[in-house]
Amino acid sequence: MNAHTTQPTAPSDRTRIRRIAENAAYDRETLYAIIDEAYLCQIAFADARGTHCIPMACWREDDYLYIHGSNGGRLIKLLAKGTQACVTVTHIDGLVLARSAFNHSMNYRSAVVYGQFEKVEDKAAALDAFMRHLAPGREQQARPGNSKELAATTVMRISLAEAACKVRSGGPQDDAEDLHLPVWAGVLPLLSQCMVPVPDPLCSVPAPDYVRRWGATPAAVVTSA
Repeated sequence: MNAHTTQPTAPSDRTRIRRIAENAAYDRETLYAIIDEAYLCQIAFADARGTHCIPMACWREDDYLYIHGSNGGRLIKLLAKGTQACVTVTHIDGLVLARSAFNHSMNYRSAVVYGQFEKVEDKAAALDAFMRHLAPGREQQARPGNSKELAATTVMRISLAEAACKVRSGGPQDDAEDLHLPVWAGVLPLLSQCMVPVPDPLCSVPAPDYVRRWGATPAAVVTSA
């Protein structure tokens, strides 16, 4: 099933989705929602040793996806040279069990971004935004990076101008001749769940509101150590 029947065209030939094109989405709203829900992205690139794919923490500001890392890291050094990169983010929402093995699928939301990263000069502001992405309000409480820490860190961003999303939802799509088979069919939903926060044993500070809200359920009570 696909809800993206009216959408802009692909921003480039390499972002045009050809396989099950009806699941494609090229609009900013879908792209931003997928990235904003993520804490992790995968960055693929090639160097003299081959092709690599490295997971990195990420966040979005306006029409850019941001990462940060050590100045001496291989990925950061290569990206700083203008190496072409491909960034992916994926959320799995369910396993789709069909009556035939061939028609099994998954419900998912995925985004792919192509381009080159660039260095961010105002690292302190960008890292504040990273703290805010992790937990809104955290940037006002955690000690910010000092001059030594900031000097050892590189913050980079990639434009979201060349990106594409692919989304699948709904139940199995069985062949008509398989509908009579005595096989259970449907969706096994998957959900990322916020659990009850676990305070550091050495922390005596009361949990702030954003921590209390993190795993808030009728049975979840956050206490300080």
